[in-house]
Amino acid sequence: MTALSLLELVRVTQDTDARMALDNARDLASHAEKWGYKRIWVAEHHNMVGIASAATSIAIAHIASGSRTIRVGAGGIMLPNHAPYIIAEQFGTLERLYPGRIDLGLGRAPGTDQIAVRAMRRSASASEQFPQDVQELQAFLAPAAPDQRIIAVPAAGTNVPLWILGSSNFGATLAAELGLPYSFASHFAPDMLRPALDIYRSRFKPSKQLDRPYAMIGINVIAADTDHEAKRLATTQQMSFADMFRARQGVSKPPIDDIETYWSPQEKAQAMRMLARSVVGSADTVRTGLQAFIAETSADELMIVSDLYDHQARLRSVELIAEAMKS
Repeated sequence: MTALSLLELVRVTQDTDARMALDNARDLASHAEKWGYKRIWVAEHHNMVGIASAATSIAIAHIASGSRTIRVGAGGIMLPNHAPYIIAEQFGTLERLYPGRIDLGLGRAPGTDQIAVRAMRRSASASEQFPQDVQELQAFLAPAAPDQRIIAVPAAGTNVPLWILGSSNFGATLAAELGLPYSFASHFAPDMLRPALDIYRSRFKPSKQLDRPYAMIGINVIAADTDHEAKRLATTQQMSFADMFRARQGVSKPPIDDIETYWSPQEKAQAMRMLARSVVGSADTVRTGLQAFIAETSADELMIVSDLYDHQARLRSVELIAEAMKS
């Protein structure tokens, strides 16, 4: 059976602040583990007033503290923004606090705009060192050698599992070469899904962490009691994409009855292309859509993005998705 996990965006809305968004993420994790979800991840985003997970390791600690069994991790840390040594210290500490529950997904994009890139003192060439940085990080998380002069304390020996994130062939190739699990972001970048999966699976080299390819695939899923209500709830995400194209990113907006009154034909075309890997509807609709997606991709795990405005509606959506896939 294909495992289900969640990507939590830690959305700030017109009715919530950053603290409430973080508390809602923790509450979602506590419910999701009861419904059988395997993991919940948050992502590193900067200079986005509508997303409260910029300090990703701290957000992970907050979420993990409110749950007991679900794995909590980064989906992901944008490694070129950081020294691998520092990330090893942070995630090794998380692993000591929540043993056996921490994941570390790694991406090479900045996770922000060019203004914030400069504010972070990020080198323009930092992403070119991504493969080497991944291996350096992996070494810091491994047991320290007797003569090792620099040790990531308390990370050494924790062996926090690494994932490679991607939306192109680059991440697929690297994950295969290093023998790491691969998470593809088809929930916003669907075009390269099939080629990337083919590359990853055909070129995979077994490693100490993983003996066979393991692919987790992102997909937008919004469930409600009826197809009509689910489509209405989905307008929050659709408006977020339209605002992104307008360079007017802000907090999440409540759903509206007719999305056609909000976006232009061009914005609609752009958004629907990026959101092509989406399933929206009742439990029956979701079951049919996800079964077809799994049959097409042979996904080992689905990373569900259920981007809703109201927290209770999101809890209901996540519960319905789990129920749909069990029946």
